[in-house]
Amino acid sequence: MESPDLSDDPGVHRGFICASFNQDTTSLSVGTKTGYRLFSVTAVDKLDCIHEGVECPDVYIVERLFSSSLVVVVSLSMPRRMNVYHFKKGTEICNYSYSNNILSVRLNRQRLVVCLEESIYIHNIKDMKLLKTLLNTPINPSGLCALSINHGNSFLAYPGSATMGEITVYDANNLSTVTLIQAHDSPLAALTFNASGTKLASASEKGTVIRVFSIPEGQKLFEFRRGMKRYVSISSLSFSADAQFLCASSNTETVHIFKLEQHSPSQEEESPTWSAYVGKMFTAASTYLPTQVSDMMNQDRAFATVRLNMFGLKNICALATIQKLPRLLVASSDGFLYIYNVDPQDGGECVLVQKHRLFESNEEQVDQKEQENPENVPPQPPSQTYAATVALPTTAPSSTTLMGYSEDGGAQKGEVIPEHEFAEGPVCLDDENEFPPVGNQNN
Repeated sequence: MESPDLSDDPGVHRGFICASFNQDTTSLSVGTKTGYRLFSVTAVDKLDCIHEGVECPDVYIVERLFSSSLVVVVSLSMPRRMNVYHFKKGTEICNYSYSNNILSVRLNRQRLVVCLEESIYIHNIKDMKLLKTLLNTPINPSGLCALSINHGNSFLAYPGSATMGEITVYDANNLSTVTLIQAHDSPLAALTFNASGTKLASASEKGTVIRVFSIPEGQKLFEFRRGMKRYVSISSLSFSADAQFLCASSNTETVHIFKLEQHSPSQEEESPTWSAYVGKMFTAASTYLPTQVSDMMNQDRAFATVRLNMFGLKNICALATIQKLPRLLVASSDGFLYIYNVDPQDGGECVLVQKHRLFESNEEQVDQKEQENPENVPPQPPSQTYAATVALPTTAPSSTTLMGYSEDGGAQKGEVIPEHEFAEGPVCLDDENEFPPVGNQNN
C-alpha cells in the first residue's frame, strides 16, 4: 500500500514519515525519524507495538511480509539502498544497492519488487536473487506500482505511459507482459489488486473516477465516481478481503467506500420504485447523449463514506475484518490510526469507534518543545512530495557494491549481488509457520 508524503504541514506529526499496511491488513508499519515501528491491528480496543527498529533513522519505506519477521526498510540517508531484516532475530538478511533512488517496494511470498523512477527490479524473495530488470519504463516519479499478494499469479501493475493513464500488467512469476489497459485519460495516481489478483482498481491524477478491471483480460468491470466538483489527489486504494468493497482516500476530508455489485435488470423490474423508474429513464436518455455525459450518468456513487476531522493531510486506508466485523482503518500523518465501523448492508456514514496514538505522549511533548525552539529542529528536506524528497542528490553507490545478475546472465548497470550471496549459509526466514494459511482465494 502507498506511503504518505513528507510534509511541512503543522498537522503532521514531526516523527512521522510514512505508513503501510501489510498484505492481509493485520499489521501497520510506520516509518519515523528514529527508525520504524510495527503494530498489530487485530483488535479494535488496543494497538500493540510488536517491534521498534532503530537500525537506521528517517525511514521512508517500510514493508512487512504478511505476519513474518521479514521487513524491508529504506532510509532517507541511503535512498539507493534496500535493507531486508529479520526483525525478531534483530539481524540483517541482506541489502541491495541500486543505480538510483528507491521509490517503492512491493512483496508477496514469491516476489520482491523494487521500483525506481525509470526501472523496476524483480527478485525471488526466497533467496533474493535478481530475476528480471525492466529497464526504461515510463517516467514514474512517485514509484507507483502494485503487486498481487496472491503469489500464485504475482501480477505486477505499473504505469505504461507518463502522459496518460495506461496500465502495464506484468506476470512477475513467468516474467512476461500480460496486457495493457487504457484506464484513464490522465496519468495514473493509484493502483491496487484484490487479494486473488483477479481485479485491479485504478485512479488518475484527476481523482474523480475510479475504475476496476478484470485480470488478466483487462476488461472494465466497474466505474465509480468519487466526485465532480474538484480534482483531488488519491493517496490510496484498497479492496476488502472478499473484493466486495473498495475504499479510496485522498487529500480531502472524505474517505469513500464503493460496493462492487452488478445491477440486475430483472431486480429493477421486480421493484417498481420511484428510484428504479428514474434510473430507467436515465438509462434510456443516456443513449441520446454525448458519451461523456452518458458515462457520468452510469457511474456508481459511494456506498459508504467517512468524514475525517482533517483536511489536506496524507493518509492511507484499508478495509479489514477485525473481531468478526468489517472495519475501515485510516492511518494518518497526524500520528493516529482511526478505526471505523462499516455497515455492509446499508452503508452510509461510518462511525468512528477507536482512535489510536502511533507515538507516545512523551514524544508529543518533545515535538512541542522542538516547535517552540526551532533552532533545535534538524533541517527538513525542501521537497514537498515523497518522491521528490527521495530524489534528492545522493552520494554514489559504495565501492563495495558488486555488479552481478541480469536476466541473460551478464552484468548490466544498476544490477548488483546482495551481500548475503557471499554469506556462509542460505537465507532462511525460519518462521514460515507465521504466514497465514494459503487457501482458495478466487472470487
